[in-house]
Amino acid sequence: MRFEQKRWEGARIHAVSGWQACRFKEWKAILSDLRNQATLKHGASDMSKSHPVVVIGGGVIGLSIAWRLARRGERVLVLERESVGKAASRVAAGMLAAAAEVGFEEPELYDLCRESLSEWPAYADTLQRESGLDLDYRSFGTLVVADDRDAAEALRRGFRFQQGQGYPVSWLSGGEALEREPMLSPRIVAAVSVPEDHAVDNRALLAALVKAIVNAGGEIREGVEVKRIDADASTPSVAAIEKDTGEPIHIEASRLVVAAGAWTSDLEGWPAGGKPSIRPVKGQILELRMRAPFNLKHVVRGPKAYLVPRTDGRLIVGATSEEMGFDPRLTVGGVYSVMDGAWEIVPGILDQDLLNIDIGFRPASRDHQPIIGFTSNPRIFLALGHYRHGIVLSVITALAAERILMDDEADSRVAAFAPGRF
Repeated sequence: MRFEQKRWEGARIHAVSGWQACRFKEWKAILSDLRNQATLKHGASDMSKSHPVVVIGGGVIGLSIAWRLARRGERVLVLERESVGKAASRVAAGMLAAAAEVGFEEPELYDLCRESLSEWPAYADTLQRESGLDLDYRSFGTLVVADDRDAAEALRRGFRFQQGQGYPVSWLSGGEALEREPMLSPRIVAAVSVPEDHAVDNRALLAALVKAIVNAGGEIREGVEVKRIDADASTPSVAAIEKDTGEPIHIEASRLVVAAGAWTSDLEGWPAGGKPSIRPVKGQILELRMRAPFNLKHVVRGPKAYLVPRTDGRLIVGATSEEMGFDPRLTVGGVYSVMDGAWEIVPGILDQDLLNIDIGFRPASRDHQPIIGFTSNPRIFLALGHYRHGIVLSVITALAAERILMDDEADSRVAAFAPGRF
């Protein structure tokens, strides 16, 4: 692979100038290699001679926005405190869901997820074409199942709301559900079929975003922890440190995009009264390998767990929602609750291979809905608090950010999620 050195804002950095075709069997090797290419080495601390758009956060939201800006010709620099896509985005299940994920008590969020879902097919096609990587976009649909009478009554209420919203859903008896998905438990009493709720391999998505950013001329720096933003200056800036060396870094920006996820509240320097309230919600999630004859086709969501199959034979099973702060422990209770909830609706999982157990920290706002829009400073844009919906909402968030930042146009689809609502 070929690299060239160039100067950007007075700092000596490394940028990828090309990408030779490679064939990897696993997304993990792809992402690792892309990350090595995209990472910029630390250099001089003054980077103020020209001003890129600085994106704070290398998760799916930050990367999605960075790609959309970079492909429009904007100079973009992504700053990631650890490794790109290592936090909540890496351990997500990749469900692209509105009906299965969002309750009828959240109509505005429901509409936003539906808007994003409508954009996903074209967005995925463009990203696959510009990155050259497959996203494992699966369109088998979702089955939301009930395993007892109480669960069926709750499912029926949601089904009526979805019908009223014009969402294409259908009610299935237990037998009809089992006929459609043979891996379901015979104890299932009812199900709702949601054909337009799809799924994507979130780790393949992250790898594709990294490559597409690099291909479009964007830059990524890993291991750079932003400590403070200067929100009051006419030219916003960030004060950060190179985590490996402790070297201070100062970067001026034409605009700042804050997509720092659950770590947002650690940032200092917000305008008076403008600091967003974001907290981590811990999730423990399992990764299995399906063994024949077990072959789950649909995304299945039950009262206490969900199962998301991958084309390569992996099966994602999740996930807890724990108000534990940044507690990094894997716990027996957490793993048991996930497995117990999954076993009740798809009992065959007990015979599958356990590949991995992991945790992530979902970024949650006070109302569990995203924060999208400018602070009181029109040069600081927030894309925060996507909670359980980061993968599905990454598209609408990125497209709205592109319109707002590049075209200076408001986007009515995200108006209800502006920072000023709190």
